[in-house]
Amino acid sequence: MQREESTDATGIATRIRNGQLRPDDVLDAAIARIEDTNETANAVIHTRFDEARAEVARGLPDGPLRGVPILVKDLGTDVAGLPATNGSRLFAERVATADSEIVRRYRAAGMVILGTTNTPELGKNASTEPALFGATHNPWSSGHSAGGSSGGSAAAVATGMVPVAHGNDGGGSIRLPAAMCGLVGLKPSRGLVPSAPHPTALANPLTCHHALTRSVRDSALLLDITAGSVPGTAYSAGRNQRSYRDEISGRLGTLRIGYTTTAPDGTAVDPACIAAVEQTARSCAALGHEVVDAKPDYDVAAARRVFTTLIRAGVAPTVDGRLAELGRGLRDDDLEPLTHRMLESSRSMPASELVDALQAAERIGWQIGRFFADLDLLLTPTAAAPPPTLGTLDTTTPERIGSQGAVYSTFTAVCNVTGQPAISVPVASSPEGLPIGAQFVGTHGADALLLRIAEQLEHAGDFHAAASGAGALTTACPQP
Repeated sequence: MQREESTDATGIATRIRNGQLRPDDVLDAAIARIEDTNETANAVIHTRFDEARAEVARGLPDGPLRGVPILVKDLGTDVAGLPATNGSRLFAERVATADSEIVRRYRAAGMVILGTTNTPELGKNASTEPALFGATHNPWSSGHSAGGSSGGSAAAVATGMVPVAHGNDGGGSIRLPAAMCGLVGLKPSRGLVPSAPHPTALANPLTCHHALTRSVRDSALLLDITAGSVPGTAYSAGRNQRSYRDEISGRLGTLRIGYTTTAPDGTAVDPACIAAVEQTARSCAALGHEVVDAKPDYDVAAARRVFTTLIRAGVAPTVDGRLAELGRGLRDDDLEPLTHRMLESSRSMPASELVDALQAAERIGWQIGRFFADLDLLLTPTAAAPPPTLGTLDTTTPERIGSQGAVYSTFTAVCNVTGQPAISVPVASSPEGLPIGAQFVGTHGADALLLRIAEQLEHAGDFHAAASGAGALTTACPQP
């Protein structure tokens, strides 16, 4: 599959700039698409259509994506005037008073914010099925998950509501929904894209922000728009010297790519996911790259402990901070059972356990770093199985999440522990017709290299699952 040049965000912006499309027509088409499809998908939870129309009428900044609509994930990212619920009943009445930095950068690029997307409670699930808003449905099969925790954003892009949507990734939360919905999902290097005003690198080092897209060039352009720290940031990664958009159009020399289909923790990998990676490895070899069977040698058990420690450590400060705002104690129906269990664990966690986890994360980074001394990239499945049916990852039964969660995080979570960049690309479908992704991992700062190998595969026609709603916006727009 090769992208439709006129239907991704870059193509829409180009047609607006050339006078082939009008921003108000694109906006109206996006709103109509949301109204037509969201009842089935349940991807969008709050909207600001009237405000968006007023912004377009006043005139948008003349940025690289002027007039392109976007949705923002309702987790750790604020859109002024919209509820900021984090997918939780505890936060249901919270309303954002100011935009997050990444939202300000979208606006400065001329983008139009249409609303926010569904997410599991506090993002603590690989499927988007919060009690507050209900499940988001996979556009390819309504009985299956769209992934998590950026499942609402992924479903919105895959159904053609918008060409791109914001996401964030604390254990695979951009890459997994991208894989399950047939999209491109880049988790950038830690500290490359700002999280302000919500701390991540020191207070929540697993999480990185970026987007779900239909094309690699859109991912690159959005990274150009959003990368770079804000003044005073305690931890940040240096952005590329050249623009990421320019990088993907450059010549890519011969890479040495290690690949594996064996899960690091021994989780059984579905044959369809194995076949997808093996086919991607053959495609890379056909493009002239050296592909070898290899995987990093690191303390897998320690990496799992680090991940589980860090993902629950921030729950108590988040919940207790909200309770302080409300001036009351915790009620029985404030949190889902999984989150409640994580809260209890977080409150009882000694400081020494958190320090041990942070130090172990650094050691694991050094261990995996040795792998990239001899190899440029690592290729793995994104997930060990195709999209699950809704209810498989049910937060009302935490034990089930524990037993099933590794199937969907075994290949992705370690990149959040180390802070390395990784990208999921849509390369195959399961026998049931559900999208399957392959993941490329690079060393710190290799974001441009990941985008370049993804662009090369896309250009060669090796992307398999086209977004189900591709072209919905532009075909609905009146033609001049």
